[in-house]
Amino acid sequence: MATLTQEMKEMIATQQCFIGTVNADGTPNVAPKRSTRVLTDEALIFTEGTGGATYANLKNGSKVSVAVVNREILNGFRFVGHVDLQEEGELYDQAATMSAKMGMRKPFAVAVIHINEIHSLKPGPGAGKKIG
Repeated sequence: MATLTQEMKEMIATQQCFIGTVNADGTPNVAPKRSTRVLTDEALIFTEGTGGATYANLKNGSKVSVAVVNREILNGFRFVGHVDLQEEGELYDQAATMSAKMGMRKPFAVAVIHINEIHSLKPGPGAGKKIG
């Protein structure tokens, strides 16, 4: 497992995250998930509310990549990992409660992303370099 730094946590909390998955034939899918947040030092979580391609890909076992960048400071990170898709239980119930408070429909699931690798997305010679 790779460990998030405080800088990474702050960027995830303040910037839009994009989730990348692949379908069974290898077609890539990228989707913004505004609910992406830090769960632990080694895991992210997002609420799957649309039930679209990302959800289908995760149900079929797709690995996941999360990209977040801050254009103002020209820095960013890519987190690569595997997902524990939860359609019931404590984390799911918390997400359902949060969705209801925001006037949104009940989520399909919550996706817990266990981070295996972290890569830099900072422009320049180190772009894409594994840093964790």
